[in-house]
Amino acid sequence: MAEIEREAMEYDVVIVGAGPAGLSAAIKLKQLDADLNVVVLEKGSEVGAHILSGAVLDPVGLNKLIPDWKEKGAPVTVPVKEDNFYMLGEAGKLRIPNIVMPPLMNNHGNYIVSMGNVCRWMAEQAEELGVEIFPGMACSELVYGENGEVKGVVAGEFGKNPDGTPGPSYEPGMELHGKYVFLSEGVRGSLSKQVISKFELDANSDVQKYGLGMKEIWEIDPAKHKEGTVTHTMGWPLNANAGGGSFIYHLDNNQVYVGFVVHLNYKNPHLFPYMEFQRFKHHPMVAELLKGGKRVAYGARAISEGGLQSMPKLEFPGGALLGCSAGMLNVPRIKGNHNAMLSGIAAAESAYVAISEGRSGDLINGYEALVRTGEIGDDLKKVRNVKPLWSKYGLTASLAIGGADMWLNTFGVNVLGTMSHGKSDAEATESADKHQKIDYPKPDGTLSFDRLTNVSFSFTNHEESQPAHLQLLDAAVPVDVNLPKYAGPSARYCPAGVYEFVEEEGKDTRFVINFQNCVHCKTCDIKDPSQNINWTVPQGGDGPNYPNM
Repeated sequence: MAEIEREAMEYDVVIVGAGPAGLSAAIKLKQLDADLNVVVLEKGSEVGAHILSGAVLDPVGLNKLIPDWKEKGAPVTVPVKEDNFYMLGEAGKLRIPNIVMPPLMNNHGNYIVSMGNVCRWMAEQAEELGVEIFPGMACSELVYGENGEVKGVVAGEFGKNPDGTPGPSYEPGMELHGKYVFLSEGVRGSLSKQVISKFELDANSDVQKYGLGMKEIWEIDPAKHKEGTVTHTMGWPLNANAGGGSFIYHLDNNQVYVGFVVHLNYKNPHLFPYMEFQRFKHHPMVAELLKGGKRVAYGARAISEGGLQSMPKLEFPGGALLGCSAGMLNVPRIKGNHNAMLSGIAAAESAYVAISEGRSGDLINGYEALVRTGEIGDDLKKVRNVKPLWSKYGLTASLAIGGADMWLNTFGVNVLGTMSHGKSDAEATESADKHQKIDYPKPDGTLSFDRLTNVSFSFTNHEESQPAHLQLLDAAVPVDVNLPKYAGPSARYCPAGVYEFVEEEGKDTRFVINFQNCVHCKTCDIKDPSQNINWTVPQGGDGPNYPNM
């Protein structure tokens, strides 16, 4: 096939992803120099369409970026009024007193928000400053310069046939070149993954760890609604099967966010994270809250849990990794949006200095130090041992030893050093014959729902004639390896029912990829025990269309 010719556009900074990190970077760049040409490319149909987060927002990043955000009408209006933490048994609960929790776990001064709506508002602020924002523009390729540096991206390629060849309405997209390129794609971004590999950015960092976060929005009985209430739980139904826990956040308009996180380093391939979430809602405490209410939205996404020791190098020739593209989530706080914003600000400040000096295409310099020795590093350093403790010794040890370690770190005392995570989440998966199958109750259609019904509440859509964006490195592995050895875990770990093993009489089992269902969570790319699935971007505008996530 002849080489595709594309038009090119030149910018000072090209930003991939209109999440809190990318938008913060764009805003800060224009605040520093109104004449800088800055573009933000977003694969979702609109800004916010692919944003899914808890979310209780620590406003430290927003305060630094836009100090008068309240006067400017930011959708950050529900302060946390009550903070609860419970250990659950199958029928009961035990509240852990707030006084024993390390100070960093306190949510006083934080806000319950829709990060999708916060990003929509941030996009308005950016555009008022002159930032160009193009939603519906998936960035499918990196563009490299003469010296191997990243100099841009390919965006807006449409109309490929299922086999990847150009179709009758093919549009080749454009190359967008920048003096620097910021990758703020969120967790396990497809371009970020390529950059980390090419430049060996993770050569000296620990393995990255992940969780799968699933979330529903419920409208509940006004009599049960307590605006500003934050509740976290651990224990049942996961118990010893996997790490994780839940969150229940009461926002305004009689709505609550009900979410569930499963750490993806679980051993038993029979575990079904989505069904653990559905089972959780039948706990008496949760069932009573949701009784008489209705679920109005659903979504899922992976979260990075490796913390400080798992962050790769953040600078590469021609650009930088921002936010969750590098993994800046504070695991025990379940908060990463504030660090994403701070990273965007730091990257913008460093790029501004570099561009002012007439530089481009090199290591930005300064950004790495700002992150690791500044507020982000301080935030992550205090909690760096919670996740490895949990992974190695279980929930009880994590609460006891990890809690003590956080308390000591609050006062600058470091006893445990920095613990290692060990295996990747894919490698943690053990063969099915070592574990018992788990019997999950059938969803009742009132509190709990089957996956495909729930996926319809993510408002996901993909053009069916395009190539599948979920690529198998070896088409034989799912049936020949993963099915007999691991009992076909992709049929369970995906929260959207994308993968299934189809048995037909007299025929071999088929592995089917229903990519139209994909909510872009990236779990398959992370958890597949054979590391045989590569998540890439579909054409722009496809995927979920989250309203208020």
